[in-house]
Amino acid sequence: MIIRIINRSKNNLPAYETAHAAGMDLRADLESAVILQPMERKLIPTGLHIELPEGFEAQIRPRSGLAFKHGIGIVNSPGTVDADYRGEIKVLLINFSAEPFEVNTGDRIAQMIVARHEKVSWEEVEILNETSRGAGGYGHTGVG
Repeated sequence: MIIRIINRSKNNLPAYETAHAAGMDLRADLESAVILQPMERKLIPTGLHIELPEGFEAQIRPRSGLAFKHGIGIVNSPGTVDADYRGEIKVLLINFSAEPFEVNTGDRIAQMIVARHEKVSWEEVEILNETSRGAGGYGHTGVG
């Protein structure tokens, strides 16, 4: 699939780091370093603008290494870039750790997965078909 992209950053285009990777790393595009204090969140620009085909979205997800090693996550994970959005992709990082974290231009801050999605039409009804699960949720199958 070919997707049109504008790169206003100093970084290379997002790329798959391994042969079977589902996500492409997104990199920070900053004027100067940003410090995320514990429990602080900041919107980090990437300098990227994309033109997704209709029926596709870009999901913005945390990087597992940042989460594990530094406690860095994404507040609205996964974030969604819709096919009709043409603005800059920005990542809403949060520092869940007890230590400040520094973000610099070129740092890999998130991963982006392009995925197909469906559009639905609702059929309003009075009852739904029965299943063995029924309305059970939130721990209804027990512990473990």
